[in-house]
Amino acid sequence: MKCPTCNKLVEWDDNPFRPFCSERCKLIDLGRWVSEEYRVPGKAVISEPVENDEDQTGSEANSSESKL
Repeated sequence: MKCPTCNKLVEWDDNPFRPFCSERCKLIDLGRWVSEEYRVPGKAVISEPVENDEDQTGSEANSSESKL
């Protein structure tokens, strides 16, 4: 099997870094994920704050009381 980072042939048995050939290649791969060079395909997710129903009810009740 070839190392996904450097394409060096990797001995599979007793290799603590498999599928990589070394810890260095393993960390290079991790760095690529962290810097978003690799991405899992899918739709982009936009995070928006979610308001709690109880908070809305409480603020509406308070504004009604202040009008009285």
